[in-house]
Amino acid sequence: MDTDAPESLHLGNFTYFSFFSELHHSDHVTTTTLETLAITVVFLVSVAANATAAVLVTWERRLLANKTVLTLNLFVADLLFVSMIPLIVAVRWTVTWTLGHTACHTVLYVICMSGCVAITTLASISVERVQAILRLQTVPTLNPRMVTTTLFFIWSFSALTSLPLSLFFTVIEVDFPKQKRVHICTLKWPDAAGEIVWNVAFTALCFIVPGLIIVVSYSKILQIAKRCRLRLRPSNTQLPVREPPNYHVSRQDMKLFRTMLVLVFSFVIMWSPIFIITFLILARNFLGHLYVSSTMFFWVVTFTMANSALNPILYSVFQFKNSWRKICCGAVVVPLK
Repeated sequence: MDTDAPESLHLGNFTYFSFFSELHHSDHVTTTTLETLAITVVFLVSVAANATAAVLVTWERRLLANKTVLTLNLFVADLLFVSMIPLIVAVRWTVTWTLGHTACHTVLYVICMSGCVAITTLASISVERVQAILRLQTVPTLNPRMVTTTLFFIWSFSALTSLPLSLFFTVIEVDFPKQKRVHICTLKWPDAAGEIVWNVAFTALCFIVPGLIIVVSYSKILQIAKRCRLRLRPSNTQLPVREPPNYHVSRQDMKLFRTMLVLVFSFVIMWSPIFIITFLILARNFLGHLYVSSTMFFWVVTFTMANSALNPILYSVFQFKNSWRKICCGAVVVPLK
């Protein structure tokens, strides 16, 4: 066993990564306390922000619409994502895995599934907005069949693409110097080729493809908005001009467009590190000198989970400025009669 890389457990011809079990700490109590405080703040802010944003969405959008239900689904995915934080904190303190096989099969599966749900929901909202604009839909409507089908597809697609993480995460027992026998929850693939194929396929299906859908959809919205501005601009030319379709992008549509664009940029920036470190963990089996610690993995996951707190905050700030003013200032600012 290589004592220079404590998170790399060499069993047979394969190297297992300990994920959330930090098998070597120079100062376990101090480091784990700092980690617990950081991820607990993320958890509390995320729960409060998502709950508040959900209340604001249902309060402001009294008439349910397709985009409203999809937005609420985004908040549900964020809450599911951070629901794994208590388990992560427990493992950071106990080091050895004491939560059982069910929890081991669940933690990373739920994290990846909820992330896939979030980006797929953002892609669905972008497509829904394009369809609403192309149909000249000025009044928000709810199509129950379409929304139900979309939600079923989002959750089924995300659950199936993340399924290998549930199947192949398992608890194994290892001997570690100075800590006797330790249980860790690790990813145990039948072969390395399957792990490579899944990593590439999951990144493409749950990150790249939804991202491309968002880019195409929002590019279409920008093109329509540009045509609307050109149509309204006075022209001195007398030459016949072929009129574009009479589409209309309302101020509310552009406001939602800017909001979702910010959420997409936030998602890409804060989720990219976890995909990068996943490929680094995979590359450890082929590059012996590459070292990835459990602590590094923990902080990357914490940074990614912070996106679940940031999403509802950004959405509320961009969409409900007036509501926040009423909540914060309504009891203070009283108009003079």
